Amino acid sequence: MARNSETIEILNDLILINNDRIAGYEKAEAEAGELENDLRAMFNSLAGESRTHVRDLKSRIMQLGGEPATGTLLSGKLYRIWMDIRATFTSDNRRAVLENAEAGEDAAKKAYEEALQSNELPAEIYQLVQHQYNAVQAAHNNIKTERDRQRDVSKYPLTT
Repeated sequence: MARNSETIEILNDLILINNDRIAGYEKAEAEAGELENDLRAMFNSLAGESRTHVRDLKSRIMQLGGEPATGTLLSGKLYRIWMDIRATFTSDNRRAVLENAEAGEDAAKKAYEEALQSNELPAEIYQLVQHQYNAVQAAHNNIKTERDRQRDVSKYPLTT
């Protein structure tokens, strides 16, 4: 039972980081201008990905007899990064928005890496966490690639 307890705690931490991702991407999507359809679509997709992660994690927790976490890590770095999204879009700096999103993905990657280092995860749950980590890694790489494509946007307005 102690192993289940540890596994549930790890999975609940991942639920919270995914809830942070959802909140952050929803905020970023809402703040993106009408001309930023590519970013809005990307943020919408990533929020949807996190919703799927949360659903799968909750299912595993309930199978283990646990209570899934709710809410976000309001005191966490990821939350503070997302709160800067509005100011970033207001200053018309597309690259900065992507840098903030990348920093948020760095926090998510770290949470998954810590979970994968645990010896408490049963094999089937480890595979789920590894699969989700791969998706978070891919999201990070896509955001980084898009960020790197940006010109020196301090001289340019937000446009696609």
